[in-house]
Amino acid sequence: MPRFQILPVEQRFFDLFEQHSSTLLRAAQQLLRMAEDYSDIEGKVAQLTEIEHEADFVTHAVIDLARRSFTTPFDTEDIAGLAGRLDDAVDAIQEAAEEMILWQIEQPTPPAIDICRIIAKGAAEVDAAVRGLRDRRSFGRIREHVIEVNRYENEADRIARLALRDLLAHRDDWYEVTRWKEVYEHLEACTDRLEDVADLLEGITVKHG
Repeated sequence: MPRFQILPVEQRFFDLFEQHSSTLLRAAQQLLRMAEDYSDIEGKVAQLTEIEHEADFVTHAVIDLARRSFTTPFDTEDIAGLAGRLDDAVDAIQEAAEEMILWQIEQPTPPAIDICRIIAKGAAEVDAAVRGLRDRRSFGRIREHVIEVNRYENEADRIARLALRDLLAHRDDWYEVTRWKEVYEHLEACTDRLEDVADLLEGITVKHG
């Protein structure tokens, strides 16, 4: 009897992983929409908060399924870790958006918009990588997506550092420096969290490839 349950149980895990990565991609795209069309900010952040709640729900569903299942596609630790890191990435995106409201940002700077674009691109790479987990023959492509996520993280870090350097070169207004420092750091943290997901995915391919 357990033999006939293996495939359905594993497919449910993959369904949830993909639902989770899709939620992450939607969050990143919503942040980018907000940055590129900086109007009705409260409404856009409210929509982002709804997406974050969906991510929480999926995280709990993954953990609950892992707790109840006799067969899992990967180690329970990796399953919980993947769900947790995806959730952390969505949280980071929501927090970055809320920072703009907190600091009363009137209009995102070009570097801030550039980082939002990178976040969206990185989230798309993560989503594609997660969708490769169903078939171990796709693990090589997962590693290619991981490399891209790492590249995007480095690019976001470079843009944030240059933007901060420019701010400090004109530090006549310390409030302006402080608030943009916080915004840039929160945006850059989003790419750090995406890299965390990518690193775990790479670890899974090494263990199970």
